[in-house]
Amino acid sequence: MAVGTRTDIDAAHLAHAIELAERGRGQVSPNPLVGAVLARDNETLGEGHHTAFGAAHAEREAIVAAGDADLSGATLYVSLEPCCHHGKTPPCTEAIVEAGIRRVVVASDDPTEHASGRGLGILRDEGIEVEVASGPLAARARLVNQGFRKHARTGRPHIVFKSAMTLDGKVATEGGDSKWISGPRSRELVHRWRSEADAVAVGVGTVMADDPQLTARFEGAGRQPRRVVFDSMGRLPLGSRLVAEAPGIPLTVIVSRAAPRTATEALESSGVEVVIATGGNEPARVASALDLLGAAGIGSILLEGGPHLAGAFLDAGEVDEVRLFVAPMMLGGRGARSPVEGEGAESIAEAVAALSLQCREIDDDLLITARLREW
Repeated sequence: MAVGTRTDIDAAHLAHAIELAERGRGQVSPNPLVGAVLARDNETLGEGHHTAFGAAHAEREAIVAAGDADLSGATLYVSLEPCCHHGKTPPCTEAIVEAGIRRVVVASDDPTEHASGRGLGILRDEGIEVEVASGPLAARARLVNQGFRKHARTGRPHIVFKSAMTLDGKVATEGGDSKWISGPRSRELVHRWRSEADAVAVGVGTVMADDPQLTARFEGAGRQPRRVVFDSMGRLPLGSRLVAEAPGIPLTVIVSRAAPRTATEALESSGVEVVIATGGNEPARVASALDLLGAAGIGSILLEGGPHLAGAFLDAGEVDEVRLFVAPMMLGGRGARSPVEGEGAESIAEAVAALSLQCREIDDDLLITARLREW
């Protein structure tokens, strides 16, 4: 049992709060995912989760769900430290105090400057017993909010790199053919990942080769992610599907200072947001672009390639997680492309090591998920 929880009952309720938090994925950004459970011993009195940006927070949802129940002897289990500031909604610390709750168990901290530790201090000042979990439950709660945590600490979005390759590590033939390496269920899963991210990013080479939409297309898909194209010279075709759907579905093109003004003005006239990234090389421009996107409220990006852009992100140290589909086929070919290019490491000792690794089968494909950094 994790330190900071007294009993197996505590651990079970806190684990359920973390499960509830996941229900808001893709709906609450730039807010964090939060779940809450109000319980007395084994009895659950109320539960809730943050359902949408601007909607009531999980703690208030749980309190409302408890109805007329006497909460003086109840414990509130919450996956993230309760907020203590006014935003779209009033502070959750106020609701906890007003409800008469006397004990709160928290799974993880809130790393934002205006929150970190303050909510817990306010509750303790009001005479409320506060416990903070550690161990596996705390780690699990932090993993739920990696995008929120990285953005809070660095100002940059959390980057998940997705690719599909053959058994021999190829993502396209020498001539550029890549459709389809992964199977239908794998591609459906990618559409769901898009719906959960704030933005989807590709390089202009991918657009020129595939003319993608980069939208989430499945039954019940909610909000669409912002599409981001890294295009240093502003070459994005005005007749592409990405431009055709802008500004209805937001599209941002990242250019360098060398991009011709005529090209950027034409894009802007078509409803495209053009952002100029600075820096003397591609990794530096990636870092500059992420600073700008983060400042605009983008907290998570699904990086879909291609290999050139993926290499620039890796060289910049800005790949936080990798999701790699491996398909049961061999491609071969000296000129066939690998998932990641760029400068790369000069030695095995300098390679980026994964902190954790998971594998699962998706029909005939194997999905490998690796965390490179944790926040």
